[in-house]
Amino acid sequence: MKKFQLAVLAMSLSAVSAFAQTTVGVSWSNFQEERWKTDEAAIKAQLEKSGAKYISADAGGSPEKQLADIDSLISKGAKALIVLAMDKDAILPAVAKATKQKIPVVAYDRLIEAPGVFYITFDNVEVGRMQARAILAAKPKGNYVMIKGSPTDPNANFLRGGQQEIIDAAVKKGDIKIVGEEYTDGWKPEVAQKNMEQIITKNAGKIDAVVASNDGMAGGVVAALNAKGIKGVPVSGQDGDHAALNRVALGSQTVSVWKDARDLGKDAAAAAVALAAGKKVEGAKSWNGGEKKVQLQAQFLKPIPVTAANLDLVVKAGWIKKDDLCKGVDKATGPAACK
Repeated sequence: MKKFQLAVLAMSLSAVSAFAQTTVGVSWSNFQEERWKTDEAAIKAQLEKSGAKYISADAGGSPEKQLADIDSLISKGAKALIVLAMDKDAILPAVAKATKQKIPVVAYDRLIEAPGVFYITFDNVEVGRMQARAILAAKPKGNYVMIKGSPTDPNANFLRGGQQEIIDAAVKKGDIKIVGEEYTDGWKPEVAQKNMEQIITKNAGKIDAVVASNDGMAGGVVAALNAKGIKGVPVSGQDGDHAALNRVALGSQTVSVWKDARDLGKDAAAAAVALAAGKKVEGAKSWNGGEKKVQLQAQFLKPIPVTAANLDLVVKAGWIKKDDLCKGVDKATGPAACK
């Protein structure tokens, strides 16, 4: 009996040891954006909790480097990959290589349409709807500008589709006129700012609302509007960037759709560890809503629109400190969260 117990103990220790050696490689498209640091902290914390090891690489905005990065992560012993793709098509050879070696791939927040990929994100079509709802409520009529995300990221079109669902009736009625619509290479704020400047010039400054697809680009849009002395234009965003939430408190941005990156990072890390162990991911569902209609296992988290009316939500959740949220805000005229 004693020998049997020792054998069971040895097997258990062996299993724990093998589990502890699970290495998860994370390939970041461009780590310079504010929000990815929050995602990374959540991924690291969950992997540590699971006894797994974190390794990473930053492609710095280069699809070519990202391919090399994934090769490197595999050579360093990654048993699962979490990939924030810079380019949905350029990434495919790396994904195919990982799949061939039976290394599971988690497409992180951006769709990668390849068999076997596990896709985790927020409901981006709903994010687009939330952005447009807030802007439409603030400005039901007038000249609208649509500042879209990167053309190489499927999320750009998911968001734009959701936005159009909300404003379509007003566009057809003639209440809304779309006077400018541009993709933004790499989701870069400076590109969004340049595009916005050109649209302002083209329309002689007659801009009534801007549906911008993320907070970084919203910052570029607000800078362009401010430079031309254009005030009071509703602007949308997403991600809950601290600078954007401060703009919501100040009144220069209308909404930031908050996607709690702490939840996304935690769930992605848990999925990677489960897949590396050959297990299914709890809460996943079958989905084929991408352009190529590839059938994938997917997990979708719920976003929350944050406006001046519910800014206290992000403070209570520990997402941002009140002092940072309310920097420069007049307590007498500012939102309730800054009183």
